[in-house]
Amino acid sequence: MDLYEHQARGLFEEHGILVPRAEVTDSPEGARELARRLGGRVVVKAQVRTGGRGKAGGVRLAADPAAAELTARQILGTDIKGHTVGKVMLAQPADIESEFYISYVLDRTAGRFLAIASAAGGTEIEEVAAARPEAVVRTHIDPAGGVTFAKAQEIAEAAGLPPQAADVLVRLWQVLVREDAVLVEVNPLVRTRQGQLLALDGKVTLDDNARFRQARWGAEEVEHEGTPEAAAAAKGLNYVKLDGEVGIIGNGAGLVMSTLDVVAGCGARPANFLDIGGGASARIMADGLSVILSDPDVRSVFVNVFGGITACDAVADGIVRALDAVLLTKPLVVRLDGNNAARGRAVLDEYAHPLVQQATTMDGAARRAAQLANAA
Repeated sequence: MDLYEHQARGLFEEHGILVPRAEVTDSPEGARELARRLGGRVVVKAQVRTGGRGKAGGVRLAADPAAAELTARQILGTDIKGHTVGKVMLAQPADIESEFYISYVLDRTAGRFLAIASAAGGTEIEEVAAARPEAVVRTHIDPAGGVTFAKAQEIAEAAGLPPQAADVLVRLWQVLVREDAVLVEVNPLVRTRQGQLLALDGKVTLDDNARFRQARWGAEEVEHEGTPEAAAAAKGLNYVKLDGEVGIIGNGAGLVMSTLDVVAGCGARPANFLDIGGGASARIMADGLSVILSDPDVRSVFVNVFGGITACDAVADGIVRALDAVLLTKPLVVRLDGNNAARGRAVLDEYAHPLVQQATTMDGAARRAAQLANAA
C-alpha cells in the first residue's frame, strides 16, 4: 500500500528526519488559511498515490495566501493518472543549494533490501540511471546487520552525498524496518543554503502482508480518492495499478505475471495486475471488472483463466453473471483453458455479448487485446 506524501513525511518526522513545515487541507478556503499560518509563500502539492505530479500540474508555487487559495481551487478535483485529487498539502518552500536521492527498496530477486543513492536528485531516478548510470550507487543491505552508521557513511561517501546524509540514511532505514515497508524514498533530499538537510518529498510503500502489525493505516487504505486501488482494497482484491491500457484479470499470480509479459510483447502496456485467485465467482468477476472499468486509462480488458479446481464453465458462468451486473463499455477478450474449457467457451458463445471476444491461446488473446487497445 502506497502512503500519501503527507503520511510519508509524518513518518519521516517521527524518526527524526527534518522536513519543511506543512499542513493538509481539502478546500481552497483552508488553503488560504494554511498559507497565512505558514508565512504566505507556499508550495501547493496534490495528494495522490502516484508519481508525476509535477508534470501533471499538481505541484505549484503560490506567492501569497490568495494565490494559494486560487491554486488549490485549480488542483482539487482534478485527475492525475486516474487519481482524483481530494486533498492538497501546503509546505514552506526551501532555500535549495543542492538536491540528492536516497531510498531503500526490496530486491526480490536477491532476497535483500537495496540502498540506492545519488547526488543527482530531484528527477526520476530511472532517468538518471539511464543517462548516467555511474551517478547512481546501489548497495545491498544484509538484513541481519541492517544499516549501521558506518554502513550509512560508506553509502553516502560512495554516492557523493554530504557527510550528514549518513544520519538520514540510518533514520530512513528505521522507517523501513519499524513500519514494515518495502520501499522508502526521499527525492529530493535537499541541502539548504543554511546547511540543513531536508526531506522535500518522499514515498513510502507498506508491505500488505504486514497489515496486521500496522493497524493505524487500515482506515487510510480506502480513503476518499475513488481510485481503482481503493475500490479493489474495499473488495478484497489483489490489485496493482500500472501505467498501461490493457486491463488484466487472471487466476493465480504466476499466470497474471505471464499475461503481463505477453501483452507487453504484443506492443501494448498492461494497465494493472489483478489476481482473482482460485475462485472466479460471479461476484469476484463483477468486482474485478468494475475495478478495471473504473480506470480511465483502460481501453480493452483481457481475462485469462486456467481452469483447475474451479472449472472453466463455472468461470464462464461467473463472467456472464458479472456482465449482467456491470455495464461493459470496453472490449473484453477472454481466454479459457484447462478443466472444461470447451464448455466454458460454449457458455460465452451462447451469451453472445457484442463486446466479448474469445481466443483459444494466450498469445492470440493478448495480441487481440493489444490491437483493440491500440485502435481505441
